[in-house]
Amino acid sequence: MKIKLLVIGKTTNKSLTEIIKKYENRLIKYISFSQEIIPSIKKTKKLSENIIKQKEAKMILNKVAKNDCIFLLDQSGISLSSFEFSRLLQKQINNRTKQLVFVIGGAYGVSDEIKNLVDKKISFSKMTFSHQMIRLFAIEQIYRGFTILNNEPYHHK
Repeated sequence: MKIKLLVIGKTTNKSLTEIIKKYENRLIKYISFSQEIIPSIKKTKKLSENIIKQKEAKMILNKVAKNDCIFLLDQSGISLSSFEFSRLLQKQINNRTKQLVFVIGGAYGVSDEIKNLVDKKISFSKMTFSHQMIRLFAIEQIYRGFTILNNEPYHHK
């Protein structure tokens, strides 16, 4: 199985970028992992939030394949413990999922079209996090999930 993190816009904070890279390097020891950045929409001042989300949705749809399993990180999704999240990863491996795609929307979230397309919506919290910070949280939790699956001491019970 391959895992892809699909995100809108660059991470502009260098400290965050360094930590994200650290966890990416740890994660690729367990699974094929990539992060794909979709450029932010330019000249948005005169565009409504819905138009921005629709434009981003078109770009997201161009980056996913028909057979991909897609998980949206969204505060309205289901809440999982790290153990439950690791079991969800294991389930995808057992189902022989070729590619698992985690989608993180832009500053305004994602369109209803994307919300209706995904296989599962997962919430890391009811709180709102910046779309840049949630990338770090996602990669760290995927890494944590694989350490749990491999009975490694990273996660403390």
